[in-house]
Amino acid sequence: MNDWQRKSPLDWETYVNKLVKVVAVEKNEYEGWVLTVDPVSATIVLAMFPENEKGSISFVMGHAIQEVEILQEGDSDMKRRLAHILEPEECQAYSPEELEKRKNALKTWLETNHIPVGEQGELGRTLSVAGVLTIEPPYGPEQCSSTNEIILARVQGLLQGWLQGCRAACSSSAEPAAEASL
Repeated sequence: MNDWQRKSPLDWETYVNKLVKVVAVEKNEYEGWVLTVDPVSATIVLAMFPENEKGSISFVMGHAIQEVEILQEGDSDMKRRLAHILEPEECQAYSPEELEKRKNALKTWLETNHIPVGEQGELGRTLSVAGVLTIEPPYGPEQCSSTNEIILARVQGLLQGWLQGCRAACSSSAEPAAEASL
């Protein structure tokens, strides 16, 4: 076990959102922004943003790490960029306000149809349906998750039907829809 692996999760947390240089076995060097550190394997997840390209992610396995040097602190823009790097592209197409409208419209629709729904998570961004299914932003069928496949399929079907109804209502309207639609 190397020095890096002996660190605690609180120690590793101090590296998150910082630009680092990682020296690994055989003098391999990696540079990137620390997205997270796996607390079990001590693996560092690095995000890189090459010029005029989409971000990329690489993993440096904990057992191979010899040294980690902090090169730069992350500013608020970089922290925001890192927080959104793993979001699906369709989610990034929506502003935070649009996502909030979509969430509220879906929650209202579910409640209107007597389907128990609540919000969960640190920011309340995740909808919880009957405590057995979650819906993440941007709140479409693809963002549903459940261990119960029957409930998952049924709720995805309901959402798909509702989305089609919303799109049909929005496209037949002469003026833009004022309310959020999924």
